[in-house]
Amino acid sequence: MRVAVVEDDEGVADALVDALEAHWMTAVHLGRGQDILIRHLEFDIVLLDLGLPDLDGIEVLRRLRQVSRMPIIILTAREDERSVVRGLHNGADDYLVKPARMSELLARIDTVRRRAAPESSTPRTGVLTFGDVVIDVDARSLTVAGDRVPLTTKEFDLLSVLVETPGAAVSREQLMDRLWGDAFVAFSRSLDVHMTALRSKLARPGLIETIRGFGYRWTG
Repeated sequence: MRVAVVEDDEGVADALVDALEAHWMTAVHLGRGQDILIRHLEFDIVLLDLGLPDLDGIEVLRRLRQVSRMPIIILTAREDERSVVRGLHNGADDYLVKPARMSELLARIDTVRRRAAPESSTPRTGVLTFGDVVIDVDARSLTVAGDRVPLTTKEFDLLSVLVETPGAAVSREQLMDRLWGDAFVAFSRSLDVHMTALRSKLARPGLIETIRGFGYRWTG
């Protein structure tokens, strides 16, 4: 398990990294909020301090939740009720006040990982049929009304993400994260171009619904 220790205090971070690695985890210290936003795909779980030098931890939490459902445990010196409530309401899986006992931290990590495991989704494979639209995920092919429709690599990647969970809303950030590997450095305009092209080739306006201010939904 790969753990990101997002902590500005090097002494605290070093102690956490050593303790986690002693329990067979791979732990990496990141000193800034921007570091985890850029590198979040490298990790399975995040231990997040709220007092970071570049971004407030709550803001980091909000941005991570736009693109990822991986477990996030807040580990901070802030123990006031308002901070706890804000952290949990903004998507943290758990909240611990420093200094935390290692045995308790390990138990919390184990709990949130087990809780998250059943929710992890596996990309759909095989042939998916939506009316006269047929998508062969393995062969990366699209057929509409019996005619093969050529798609670029990115267009098919975009289609694949949308059809993984028909009817579920997918944010623009999630799409950019999947297609370009990092929603925080990808260009939003690139997504618009590929979405326009995909819709045109599908020639089925109602299949991809735009959710204003959020993202898209495959309605098939």
